[in-house]
Amino acid sequence: MRFRKIHGAGNDFVLFTNPTPGAGMDWAKEAERLCARRTGVGADGLVVSRFVNEGPAVLEVDCFNADGSTATMCGNALRCAAWAAQRDQGFLTMRLRMAGVLHEATVETDSVWVTAEVGVIQPRVLQTIINGRPTWFDSAHTGTEHVVAVVDDVDAIDADVVGRIVRHHKNVAPLGTNVNFVQRLGGQALKIRTYERGVEAETLSCGSGTVAAVVIATMRGLVAKREVTIHNQAGEPLIVRPHEVRPNRTAWVGGPVTHTFEGVLA
Repeated sequence: MRFRKIHGAGNDFVLFTNPTPGAGMDWAKEAERLCARRTGVGADGLVVSRFVNEGPAVLEVDCFNADGSTATMCGNALRCAAWAAQRDQGFLTMRLRMAGVLHEATVETDSVWVTAEVGVIQPRVLQTIINGRPTWFDSAHTGTEHVVAVVDDVDAIDADVVGRIVRHHKNVAPLGTNVNFVQRLGGQALKIRTYERGVEAETLSCGSGTVAAVVIATMRGLVAKREVTIHNQAGEPLIVRPHEVRPNRTAWVGGPVTHTFEGVLA
């Protein structure tokens, strides 16, 4: 089976499109094998995208984290799947279903956009010490669990160490959470770092985490409820804006997608 190595703003995946039916793959185990940075292809996750319907275009997208766990929402995985669907079938708009939830997608010349559903928001769900200072985390569910801390300088934080502590905090048990650190840059701009559950490390960007960061930053009055630019560790900013029909419960997240190489699974 052929695969693509592809990334959305630095969040990288091994992507299989329309794999042969009945191949009998254990995708969770394949994710652990192929995503390994030293012995596999190397990626944050493995994505399987299948066409369900072509008029209108609907794709079923499954995403497995590097540790083999299933992701219920991954904005950058959806963006990469939409990019591949446009390249292979010519679709510019489509719907992508992940974990039973339908997401809209639009492919433009230099960016790919998908929707994320905003669920429960909870202020001050947990507190920890960062660089000697007590720091509160708010939570926002954007298809998966996220907590967000607003800090003065994201670069001063050891995202792996603090992220691992917060990810396993008793207040977010038993599922745990993804962990985001957000800094206001002024105007409608933020800077973010994200520790991802399932990767168990900091990633260069996170689509659902970016949406969660904007939700919390808006709640805290750091940005207005309109288009926001979020600068990440990849240096490839993502944009978040309210959905035109459902602005209070759905957001668009968009940015670049890069096809790195293709290969054949041995």
